[in-house]
Amino acid sequence: MSDAPVEVSFADGVGRITFNRPEAMNAADVATAVAFRDGVRALAAEPALRVIVLSGAGRAFMAGGDLASFRKAQDRSGFAHELIAPIHEGLALLSECRAVSIAAVQGVAAGAGMSVALAADLCLAGQSASLSTAYVRVAGPGDCGITWALPQLVGPRKALELMLLSPTIDADEALRLGLVNRVVADEALATETDQLAARLAAGPAGAMARIRDLIRRPRAHYAAHLDAERTAFAASAAEPDFDEALEAFFNKRKPNFTAG
Repeated sequence: MSDAPVEVSFADGVGRITFNRPEAMNAADVATAVAFRDGVRALAAEPALRVIVLSGAGRAFMAGGDLASFRKAQDRSGFAHELIAPIHEGLALLSECRAVSIAAVQGVAAGAGMSVALAADLCLAGQSASLSTAYVRVAGPGDCGITWALPQLVGPRKALELMLLSPTIDADEALRLGLVNRVVADEALATETDQLAARLAAGPAGAMARIRDLIRRPRAHYAAHLDAERTAFAASAAEPDFDEALEAFFNKRKPNFTAG
């Protein structure tokens, strides 16, 4: 692995995007968001691309957005736009790309990490996987497409429960809810993902792309929904509750949110 926040590679029809900030549990900062967007763009330009695999280096898939970056920002609403815009561009490109996407999730996938995992067409989880929406814990409304994908996967009522209460969801419960397609032993996750990617890459690319388009046809409005999420998150980032959530997180105490 290099020092790049996102590793990108391509071989045999399979593109790979690996979040590479293991020391920060792959929490997404602006450099990560930009590198993710650029990585999807580069892979989408490959004529032979059939599959894109999303994964995380180290013990986590992605532990959400980098709260330390938010804490340092003077204009947190403006910073929310700066951070979210490029990763949303990448997700929109991923949605529009003809390749089938697979998320391989080990360890924590929280906040934006859970969102990115749900944005993929298929998701494999290691037994250690732990998913959480997490947004309400930091006084955020959601981003990276979670308020689009989650209701489609579990229904609006369950989606509201998962967003408003933010429970921790283990791998088996994620499988039961339909958030992941398969749960495997952690040590088998890479092999199982490679085998699935190779099988899909060897399939009829045109037919599979059309299947994907038909199944995910509502994504015609996905880009607009991503814009709405970014605007909502930036509005929340400008409120006192967001400041309180950051201070509580870094001081390891329970936040005291206002009534407004």
